[in-house]
Amino acid sequence: MLSVKMMQVTLGALAASGKLKIHPHVSQDSWKRIENLTIPVEEMDMLLRSAEVIGITAEFEKVIQTFRPQQGIIPAGFRPMFRYGSDGSAEIDLKRDISYGENGIKRPTRVLFSADSANPYEVTPIKNFIANLTCNPAIIYNSFINNPKANVGNKFKNRQEVMQELCSILGPGVDISIEVDNPFASREKILEEIAEFEEILTPYRLVVKVPHTGPLTGENVKAFINGDMDKGFEDGTVDSNFFGHNLAYFLEQKGYRTNFTLMFEPHQTALALLARPYFINTFIKQRFFATDILRTLIRGYHVTEDIRYAEDIRDYMYKEDMISGAEMKGPLSNVVNKAEHILTYRHANDSEGSDGLDSTRHSLRVLRNSNMPDTRLIICSMAGELIYPYIDKMLMEPEFEDMVHRVVVTAPPAYLSRFTSASGVLTYQKLFLQAAEK
Repeated sequence: MLSVKMMQVTLGALAASGKLKIHPHVSQDSWKRIENLTIPVEEMDMLLRSAEVIGITAEFEKVIQTFRPQQGIIPAGFRPMFRYGSDGSAEIDLKRDISYGENGIKRPTRVLFSADSANPYEVTPIKNFIANLTCNPAIIYNSFINNPKANVGNKFKNRQEVMQELCSILGPGVDISIEVDNPFASREKILEEIAEFEEILTPYRLVVKVPHTGPLTGENVKAFINGDMDKGFEDGTVDSNFFGHNLAYFLEQKGYRTNFTLMFEPHQTALALLARPYFINTFIKQRFFATDILRTLIRGYHVTEDIRYAEDIRDYMYKEDMISGAEMKGPLSNVVNKAEHILTYRHANDSEGSDGLDSTRHSLRVLRNSNMPDTRLIICSMAGELIYPYIDKMLMEPEFEDMVHRVVVTAPPAYLSRFTSASGVLTYQKLFLQAAEK
């Protein structure tokens, strides 16, 4: 790994001293991009013992030709590193890594941030502070293209125009996770759609978002959309439950990075990792609010033994897809028992999960013990005044000190922006501005 900070010796200095020669195939333009890279202490001895000539890899040249940054610049989103040859040469390579800004400088925080948006107007103010952008069909079509309040003047007509604009705004350093319109389409159709994404985003930025599908299949999805499917989330077959896993694995084998999504419970994480995703997810909002409501209703039921609480539990769980239509019609006692089991599993009444983050903690532990060192966890789906502050505090727990660099926190820009401010801002600004007027 190379860096331009904290070190004293640069490639340029070593070349000027005669300790390294520049390979004749390195152009003046390429040399300008690497001469100020500094050598980490742990790499210096290896470099001077193993190499006499410094060059660049074909991948380095490919990255530069793809993004064409200004002279002397290595584009953001890439980690410079050495590749050693057996012929006494060393080459500078570029590995995709969104932890890095321009010229191999690490981003300011190990925790990375992402935005859930396809709206160029709200992405622009946050563009310098995110490492990933997440777009699913609902975000692209409902929240932006087909929303006249967001898509002002109907300027953007289709998804392709939106993606092109987002690439222009974000530059090379931000991954863009985008989902196909229909995961149940044929593999050929899906690959054609992804090829369109790749042409716009480039392979470096493209991450294909793949959803877990549970009991849904190509045959019953229309009934589900129309509200005519009576199956619950637990009623899938082996084929349907592993459909998303197999799609994510298929795409990974085709060379695509995948964002495997819709993980709500701890038990989903290890199985999701078997698909070798680039991102996995832990969803917070729905689970956080559902746990809080069920906890309140269960307490009310046990204190009063009023059957109306049990009925409220049943109705709420059905509305939130936590029980099936068949369970809705079954004994109330079964539903209450299921609610209590859920609260126990979620550690709703102890420090592990009283903040709604037991699944996130578990996912980080599973990720730590996996054989997927480059996979990151996206913490997503947030609302309200508590969820992001709870996440922020959890990530500072000593247990996760070694894992924060593998976390991406994502939310709509408006939600993230809420937590840039605090009440004291107004208190002090009032003091400052009043003083300046006098």
